[in-house]
Amino acid sequence: MPGVSRPKQPARAVVLPFPRQGVLARTARLLPSGRVLLVCTLLVAAAAGVYVVSRETSLFAIRRIEVRGVPPATATEVRQALAPLQGSSLLALGGDAVTRRVGALPDVLSVTYDRGFPHTLTVTVRPERPVAVLRRGGESWLVSARGRIVRRLDAGELPALPRIWVTRQVDASLGATLSDSSMLGDVAAVAPLAGMKFPARVVSVETKDGSLTLRLRSGVAVVLGDPTDLRLKLVVAKQLLPGVPTTPGSYLDVSVPERPVGGNNPQVGGLG
Repeated sequence: MPGVSRPKQPARAVVLPFPRQGVLARTARLLPSGRVLLVCTLLVAAAAGVYVVSRETSLFAIRRIEVRGVPPATATEVRQALAPLQGSSLLALGGDAVTRRVGALPDVLSVTYDRGFPHTLTVTVRPERPVAVLRRGGESWLVSARGRIVRRLDAGELPALPRIWVTRQVDASLGATLSDSSMLGDVAAVAPLAGMKFPARVVSVETKDGSLTLRLRSGVAVVLGDPTDLRLKLVVAKQLLPGVPTTPGSYLDVSVPERPVGGNNPQVGGLG
């Protein structure tokens, strides 16, 4: 009836059904049992024990060292450097143990290694690239492309490599790297020659007032100028040298590779 308020209906509570026992049982079956957990723990512990035993015993002891990438003489030096590792475990082998010993050899640029189970250590060596002979009086050393003194040479050895003459004040010791910027410039000037078929033999390289000059066996002087764009300058010189006369005083100036100059007057092109 109008004007008569009806009593409010009481709120109904909704009862949510509890999961059936079968669902809980299936979920419980998906979880590992205590027995499975125990077995897994024992397996992990056993694996760790085997690893420790393998590290500390001769199971994977180094018995053979294989050297790749270098000539037999250098390979012998590498094996001698790694001799203290003989008998140690391949598993316990650290990278520094190999690189420190082999990298200290004067003619080694870089080294990598691989474990060949059960008893082989394989070492791959990248050797230094020799590019010149450093001369100090009657002494000679082989120098690499990055200015490292690789080994001592007998007089007249490796005649095909250009000579870099230094004063007796220069400290030349096996395995050292040249620090003088002028000498490093000389090395940089001849380094590209090792990778190209240059039409003439380079006898020596000289630096005067920051300008590099190659002296050829034919008597021709190749002026490279400052040590920039050396490869480009050498390519230009390679193309033009066949047309340069080999009379005394002949020169080829490629210090400005876009405008090479050649002739017989050493006063032209900065040779004077």
